[in-house]
Amino acid sequence: MWTIAQVPEESAKPLNPRTTVVPRPGRHRKPMTATKTPKDKAPKCKKVLLTILTVVVLLGILITAGYFIKRLIESKYFFCKRSFKFIPLDKTCDGIDDCAGGEDEITCLSSFTVNATYPVRLMTSRQILQVYSPSSGWRSVCSEDWTEKHTQTACNQLGYTNKPKSTNVQVNTLMSSMKSGPFAAVRPATKTTPVHQATTERTVCRSGSVISLSCSDCGEVGFQDRIVGGTDALIEDWPWQVSLQQGGQHTCGGTLVSPRWVVTAAHCFTGSNRELSRWKVVTGRTYMGTLGGTSVDRIIMHGNYDSARNDYDIALMRLSSPVTIGETRRPVCLPPKAFGVAAGASLTVTGWGYLEENGNVSPSLQKANIPLIDHSVCSGPTIYGSSITPRMMCAGFMSGGIDACQGDSGGPLVHYTASKWHLMGVVSWGVGCAQERRPGVYCNVEEMLDWIHTVVEKNP
Repeated sequence: MWTIAQVPEESAKPLNPRTTVVPRPGRHRKPMTATKTPKDKAPKCKKVLLTILTVVVLLGILITAGYFIKRLIESKYFFCKRSFKFIPLDKTCDGIDDCAGGEDEITCLSSFTVNATYPVRLMTSRQILQVYSPSSGWRSVCSEDWTEKHTQTACNQLGYTNKPKSTNVQVNTLMSSMKSGPFAAVRPATKTTPVHQATTERTVCRSGSVISLSCSDCGEVGFQDRIVGGTDALIEDWPWQVSLQQGGQHTCGGTLVSPRWVVTAAHCFTGSNRELSRWKVVTGRTYMGTLGGTSVDRIIMHGNYDSARNDYDIALMRLSSPVTIGETRRPVCLPPKAFGVAAGASLTVTGWGYLEENGNVSPSLQKANIPLIDHSVCSGPTIYGSSITPRMMCAGFMSGGIDACQGDSGGPLVHYTASKWHLMGVVSWGVGCAQERRPGVYCNVEEMLDWIHTVVEKNP
């Protein structure tokens, strides 16, 4: 008899039960994706680099476009910062306030006329110091009681000063018109008094000698052996040459006469060229460039400038900050009075002006050696006649061929003597360029010394 065994009720539990896993916040299983190989990463890196490059190129294009748009606007309009508006350039410096607060009439060219003789000067190529008073005229300064401090004071009155020094010159070696005086001598305890106020009259020098001054290292360069017919030049040999630029365009030349002052021509500032912010002075370059440059805070034209005759064609620009003197930037010397440069003497004119009449500006600095022409010859009826005034000088060849030209205006005409270069003239005008019997005409710097020294003194 079969007996039916009673089987326990089957359990619903698994045979191998696992521990129940309770999900915890913040813990997630990582996605089951395959690890990327280097080949998969490369296209993504290229894509990123391409995106960056595209952004950089676009930014470059936008910046360049913005720069040229800005220059284009500045060439036509003046921006009034206070009233936030643009006005045409020809409305600036016209005597009418077109901007709020007269902003368009504040930073403008000015003019200045000298009504008195500047009381200190250097005489002849020997640089003899002379002082002036209305009652006794010009007197050479004797060497007795002269000190180094007097040297410093006198040179400061004459402008650019760097390691000034004085030497004694025997009276009996002076030119005949200076041997017999009159003379002056400094009083004791007047070392910082302006030298013309520190002297008393003398009929003779007790020391038998007078003072000669060398005030700076102006005009010193390494000796070197287009202006129409000119040759290439290096700025290291003519470090006083500067480019005056308006709206990024070379307009005129100029000459450093101190770390902060530039001599140029008054005719460079006609029309809408009278607003200061539009001008930059580019220094230290052989090849013409438009980037950089130093801004100016004064442009002072000679008060007697006559645009119809180009008489008194001289102006001074004061840089907003002085340039650093070095191999490519160095002032030229102003000439002493009665320098005595004879007709036929070799002079040098430099600049970036046209290489031919109605041509193009030269990309590199040019120089030309030309002779000084006697004043009586240049003012003769077959040359320029009565157009030549005492404030002008002529230099060049009667046969033509070599001359300054457009774009050279305001630039230097220099002469080398006594181991230094001196500024004799400022490029002013002429009939055409390098034409026969039509030499270049220059403002005579020697005739402008009173004006130059006075302007610099009154605008420290």
